[in-house]
Amino acid sequence: MNVFRFLRFCGSASYWSELSDSKLQATEGAKQVERRDEKLLLSFQVITDTHIVADMEHEHNRNLDRALKDIAMNAPQSSGIMHAGDVTDNGEQVEYEAFRQIWDSNKAGLPPLFVTSGNHDICDDWERCIPLFMSQTGMTGMYHDHWIDGYHFIFLGTEEGIGLYCTLSNEQLSWLDAKLGEDAAPDKPVFVFLHQPLKDTVAGSLEAQNWYGVTQDEELKAVLAKHPQAIMFTGHTHWELDAPHTYFDGGGTLPAMFNAASVAYLWTDEDEHKDGSQGFYVEVYADRVLVRGRDFERGEWVEGAQFEVR
Repeated sequence: MNVFRFLRFCGSASYWSELSDSKLQATEGAKQVERRDEKLLLSFQVITDTHIVADMEHEHNRNLDRALKDIAMNAPQSSGIMHAGDVTDNGEQVEYEAFRQIWDSNKAGLPPLFVTSGNHDICDDWERCIPLFMSQTGMTGMYHDHWIDGYHFIFLGTEEGIGLYCTLSNEQLSWLDAKLGEDAAPDKPVFVFLHQPLKDTVAGSLEAQNWYGVTQDEELKAVLAKHPQAIMFTGHTHWELDAPHTYFDGGGTLPAMFNAASVAYLWTDEDEHKDGSQGFYVEVYADRVLVRGRDFERGEWVEGAQFEVR
């Protein structure tokens, strides 16, 4: 059975009330956000940049195993693990097989996995790597969407390989616009995933940092600006969750966006590599979404990365 299960879910349409412009609110003094005693409507995790290699003893592979064990232990109600790309380090079949081996050793306690591609998965030899990525993940296209327990999840992906950047066709952008408009409600979130961040939004994407990477940056921003109920998660930069700009509040024109760090290794504002493994636990309640940074290596919450989208 293929480890990558891209399923379509149906569920009741529970939704928010009194959404206020999709604004993010970090907790005062970097304290953990308040988790009130009320019904949890949906929960899922966001991981990215696992960079799996053929060597099963490599730190990247051990970090993925550790992250999956953390999720299995702490999120028994999870509806899915959302992977924002760079599943592999070089887009090789043996690396997908290593990923599958790690997943299979943990799958008894895990929810379904949903994936989009990263630049390491596609590489420059995109005519070979795109079909391999699709065959190994079970994807039927480079972009896809799913309804999970009544909430809409949309995955974007490059349609060719051009180094670090992704390329989104006009057809994909029109598709996104239409999908974001399906059963649109201003008080119900829609979750969007893309490997590369938009310029001058989240950590690593600032012009001086130079880790943005969407060829159609302005065109994608124009689509997202029409749909403030969206919440977007990206990878690519590896920036640690303690860094400034882990979240982007939209600047008054765009939806909320998050940098999801990396499971394999981290990067800092000093432009330096850092050992570590991080991602997000996401919880949806009637009036807000909690986005909670998790340190998988230490098995701890990242106190400076606990946010609310109301």
